[in-house]
This record gives sequence, structure tokens and C-alpha cells, in this order.
Amino acid sequence: MADDEARKQDLEQALAADAGAVEAELGLILPPSDAPFARVIEAMRYAAFAGGKRLRPFLVLESARLFGTPREGALRVAAAIEMLHTYSLVHDDLPCMDDDDLRRGKPTTHRAFDEATAVLAGDGLLTLAFGVLADEAVSPDPQRRIRLIARLAEAAGARGMIGGQMMDILAPQATYDRADVMLLQRLKTGALFEFSAEAGAVLAGADEEHGRRLRLYARDMGLAFQIADDLIDATGSSEKAGKSVGKDAGQGKATLLALLGLDGARAEVERLANACQDHLAPYGEKGRRLAYLPRLLVDRAH
Repeated sequence: MADDEARKQDLEQALAADAGAVEAELGLILPPSDAPFARVIEAMRYAAFAGGKRLRPFLVLESARLFGTPREGALRVAAAIEMLHTYSLVHDDLPCMDDDDLRRGKPTTHRAFDEATAVLAGDGLLTLAFGVLADEAVSPDPQRRIRLIARLAEAAGARGMIGGQMMDILAPQATYDRADVMLLQRLKTGALFEFSAEAGAVLAGADEEHGRRLRLYARDMGLAFQIADDLIDATGSSEKAGKSVGKDAGQGKATLLALLGLDGARAEVERLANACQDHLAPYGEKGRRLAYLPRLLVDRAH
């Protein structure tokens, strides 16, 4: 138990430190503006600096640590993935999608500004993310930058996050089995986790086996994260979730929780957490934080 507590404390400290570093990097990339179009910059900053767990940037930075890649470039990638993730949240909250009023404990961007500005803010964050990855500050090797851009485009596109969102929209009229729901979650949530975990290997120019191993880890971790999120939506409070809760069932959302039940979903999170540790076993102590991260998800789900 003492060892578990020490690992948890180390991970929480690392998460907090990396979140602060990413926020500082976002501040450099997205400074305030007094231009005639400053309102959209303000909305982009409102969304990007609304807090959150910053799990995807953490995955980037921890995977980079596995290979000893320069932190400066990894921080740029971490900021890029957070901007792209934030764009997806801004659009996901819109009235034409999930119609949410609360995100990360604050009014959603379209509530704080207006719908048109929120759409443009999301578009701006998405576009800027790819511009950041293209910059030499990420890596002096253009092939590694191109690889990152291509992988993020794949993870965020129609065969990744957007495809998962489409399946989610169609869910109330569809009859999804477990395989369908797992595909939905892997695309909508897991694809960006996979990119983030693999990014350190890409930055280091590591061989494909490292990328494959980290993608498998992220696939299971992302599914554990989503199930834990569904459990909080079903059983938690808005204060704990940082967003509106209890909407998934009412909107006919396709979730593994609906298929597995509460006890089955909690058991599945536990199984996935154990699988994540197995994927990272070859990295030994270097992978300790990544390996322990799913345990925090288990805690969130109880």
C-alpha cells in the first residue's frame, strides 16, 4: 500500500507539473491579440485554458521520456494535441451535437461567446495544431515532423475521432453490439490517445515495434478512460465530472456501461488497467508513470 501511495503521489505530481508546462507552451503559441479578429483568439484561449486533466499532453511527454527525446520538441507536440483535443470538445458541446452548457466546470465556449464564434474558435485550434507540428521547433528532422502530421491527421479524421463521433451521432437509431461500441470508443476517444502515446517514439525515430507497443497501451488506456468517464456520467456529480452528467442514457448514447452494467464496467476498467501494465513491461522503471496512470482511472470509476 505504501508503494502504491508513493506511485500515485509521483504520478499526480508529474501530471500537475506537465500540465503547467503545457499551459505555458500554449501561452507562447496562442498569446492574446488586439487585432480586429481578436474575439476568436479570445474564444480559442478561453477553451484552451479552461483546465482539464491534460492526459494527452502527458502521454506525449512521458513517451518522449522513454526515449530521451528533447523536451522542447515534445512540449510543442503536447500543446498541439491539446489544441486539437480542445477543438473537438468545443464542437462536441455545440447545440447541433451534444448541446452541453458546462465543460471543465465552466460555461461551454458557445455559451460564453456564441455559436458562430465557438465554431470558428474550434476551427482555429484545429488548424493551428497542424501548423505547430510543421514547425522546426518540434524536430529538426522534417521526416519526423511529416510523420507526426500524417499520424495526427489519421487519428483525428474520418477514420479516427470524427468517424467515432459520426457513429456516436447515429447510435440512437442504430443497434450496436459490443464490437461496434468498442470501435466507436476506440475511434472517438482512443485514436488521439494512440497518437499521443506514439508521439515520443516518432520524435525519437524509434522502430515500429515501439510504436506498436505504445499504441496497444494507449488503446486499452483510452478504453479504460472512456468507461470510467461513462461511469462518472451515470453515477457521479457535475462537480466531479466538470461537465453535465446523466445525459448519455437520455440521449441514447452507445456505451459499454449500457452493455456491461455497473459491475461489469468496473471489472473491465480493472482488466484494461492490468493489460496496460503488461504492454509497458519491457520499459521497466522508465514506464512506471504510464503504467500506473490507468490505476487512477480505476479510482475515478469507484
